[in-house]
Amino acid sequence: MNINVLDSKGRFLPVMESFLSVQGEGYHTGLTSYFIRIGGCDVGCHWCDVKESWNPDLHPPIEVREIVKNVPDHIPTIVITGGEPTLYNLDFLIQELKKAGKQIHLETSGTGRIVKGMDWICLSPKKNENPKKDFYSVANELKIIIHNKTDFKFAEEQAKFVKRQTHLYLQPEWSNREKMTPLIIEYIKKNPHWKISLQTHKYLNIP
Repeated sequence: MNINVLDSKGRFLPVMESFLSVQGEGYHTGLTSYFIRIGGCDVGCHWCDVKESWNPDLHPPIEVREIVKNVPDHIPTIVITGGEPTLYNLDFLIQELKKAGKQIHLETSGTGRIVKGMDWICLSPKKNENPKKDFYSVANELKIIIHNKTDFKFAEEQAKFVKRQTHLYLQPEWSNREKMTPLIIEYIKKNPHWKISLQTHKYLNIP
C-alpha cells in the first residue's frame, strides 16, 4: 500500500469507525477520549484484535470535515488509531481538529509518514516491520506488546532509540495475558524503567 493512496491532500480518509470511550492503555489510561480508527495496515500482526481494519477498501473514504463534525464538542481529546493511520496524509485532519480546539493523540507502529502537530504520540513498534527512524525522536510513549519471552529483548532494543524522557510500557498481548502478565510484573520489578500497560477497556467490556 502506498502512502496517501486516497488523496494527496488528506481531505478524505477511510474511517473504519469512530466512537466515544475511555482510553484503556498506556500513559493516558482512564482519560475520556473520542477515537477515530482509520482503515488500512501494512504490518499485519497475527494477534491483532482489529483485523477488520486492515483492508482500507472495506471502509469507504469520508470527507475530513464530516469526520470532525461528528466529534462531540465537550470532548477535548481525540485519539487517531488504526490500522496504521500514518499510511495517509493526516495534515488536514489535524488542522481541522486543531481549529475545533482538540488535543490530538496518535497511536502508531511508525511505519508510514511522520506526522506533525500531534500533542501525544504512542509508538508501538512491531517485529515484522520496524518504525521509520524519525518516529523514535517524536514518541512520547513507547509501548511494546509482549506475546512471548523474546519480546522482552525486542523491547530493550527499541528503548535504545527513543528519548530519555519517553515513557516505556510493556503490555501483555490479550490472548496470552494470563501467561505473560506475571512475567511482565517480574520483569519490571528488575527493570523499573518500564511500566506495565493493561487493556483496561477489555476488562471493562467497553470499546
